[in-house]
Amino acid sequence: MPAALTSAFRPVLADVPPDIGIDAILVDVRDDGVSAPASDVDGLRSVVDRAERDGIELSVVALAENPARDSQLRDIATEVGHQEGGTVLVLSPSWVGTYSDTLSRVTVEDAQDKAYTGNAVASADNFLGAITQPDPPYGLITAALVVLVGGVAAVGFWVRSRRSAAPVDGKIDAR
Repeated sequence: MPAALTSAFRPVLADVPPDIGIDAILVDVRDDGVSAPASDVDGLRSVVDRAERDGIELSVVALAENPARDSQLRDIATEVGHQEGGTVLVLSPSWVGTYSDTLSRVTVEDAQDKAYTGNAVASADNFLGAITQPDPPYGLITAALVVLVGGVAAVGFWVRSRRSAAPVDGKIDAR
């Protein structure tokens, strides 16, 4: 069997760029929840502190440059998350990667979509805002839709029953 066909069935190893020092990132993150260029550290610490007040264990890693592929940010986030736990946001100038062992993937990916700003602090702030906002009241929305559909059906039934009970005025419709 050709190697190309068999390789599709093997799990792919995490692809952390060789120039990214995961050990150094872990040391930084363990210190204050942030691993970033000095210009972004204070702003990102503020976001991490707000997350902690909201009961979310958030770590933020900001890279000065984009890696070769955007998926490498997710791999970095996963590596950090497996070591540190909680939710990890990895930012580069153009891309975002996330990992969380506490939040659903849907929540994290929705928040990730709001984190593409090019500014690490603004991106982290948008991400935190998205994961802390309450979900829409789907139960209430569903109940309202059921009541609405039931009401429309009842009105339709009432109109139909009124038409069929209406007296015929003696004329025959010759259509």
